Amino acid sequence: MNAKLTLGPVLFNWKPDRWRDFYYRIADEADVDTVYVGEAVCSKRAPFYAPHMVDVIERLQGAGKEVIVSTLALIMNGREMNELRDTAGDADLMVEANDVSACALLAGRPHAIGPYVNIYNEGTLKYFTERGATRVCLPVELNRTALAALAADTTAELEVQVFGRLPLAISARCYHARAHMLHKDNCQFVCEQDPDGLEVDTLDHEPFLAVNGVQTMSYSYQNLSAELAELQNLGIHHFRLSPHTVDMVAVAEVYRHILDRALTSDEADEKLTALMGDVAFSNGYFHGAKGVDFV
Repeated sequence: MNAKLTLGPVLFNWKPDRWRDFYYRIADEADVDTVYVGEAVCSKRAPFYAPHMVDVIERLQGAGKEVIVSTLALIMNGREMNELRDTAGDADLMVEANDVSACALLAGRPHAIGPYVNIYNEGTLKYFTERGATRVCLPVELNRTALAALAADTTAELEVQVFGRLPLAISARCYHARAHMLHKDNCQFVCEQDPDGLEVDTLDHEPFLAVNGVQTMSYSYQNLSAELAELQNLGIHHFRLSPHTVDMVAVAEVYRHILDRALTSDEADEKLTALMGDVAFSNGYFHGAKGVDFV
């Protein structure tokens, strides 16, 4: 199977025009095979993007990209469940389920499963593939041994996030609102102030995590550019870039060149460092180390 480069859904609360223009540029300039669109973190953001959704999907499809609609990672009320039913009921869309309720609604038809669904062993992977999952983006904490075991025992296409802050947890509480002394129901959408997440330090002032509304993310940015060849040997052929405010067209170009063997891993690291500036990279989970480590 040829390696595929994918772009995950925007996880942050970007202004609607920025969100739209980002995908237009991805459609026109980025060398990626698949683009995921849709709100996976907070349903309160979705109405702002909704007026642009059809145009974005059409632009991406017109540029030859496979488009998959991502769903919420945590369903918390009837309104969100009704919206999920509407999305799952659209037979024209390929949908990525990020919650087990979405998996249930999509059962019996081909669909994707995102990294928020806890698939950590062969039995769980088999359960979901037997119900129609054809592609699974695996949880970010899995190491190479676990990835190899899953890849050896499935017919589903497996995907791994190789770039960007790692999605670690989703909560019913909004830490972003609390940080601004606001209640979740009157959050005033303060998460839009941090387009790559709000960085959080420990009491000892050490960088620790990033908060994105109800989502907790890693402080460091996953960088598996040096592990792409090994991932392919393990049987992983879809590689997800998670969008940030950095030039994602340039990031995609770096990863494409690695897949095409036009760049070495050292050259790729130099280019990513030049693009990202003074950020911390990590790849520890893949190597069975602490997730924050960069081995």
